[in-house]
Amino acid sequence: MSEEYIRDERIRDKSDDEKNLELIINVIKTKKELNEAHKNFEYAEEGLIDYYAYQIKANQIKLDYLMKKARKKGIALDMINEIYIRNYKAQ
Repeated sequence: MSEEYIRDERIRDKSDDEKNLELIINVIKTKKELNEAHKNFEYAEEGLIDYYAYQIKANQIKLDYLMKKARKKGIALDMINEIYIRNYKAQ
């Protein structure tokens, strides 16, 4: 007895604008996570210092990758657009 699944709709690819917006949102989220990791590291107790150091390193590598990808696409994130996106899209 096997069941057959039928897709109701075709899966549509994201447009270039949607991909660019998603990239910008990921940059903003990664920046936020990096800042939080720095703050947590400052107040970390003995057992968590290595954990937050790892988080800082991982988020920095991720941010570097995303920024390189954005530069290749010619995306520039100015402060006004970043504040707008942070307040309305990345919540």
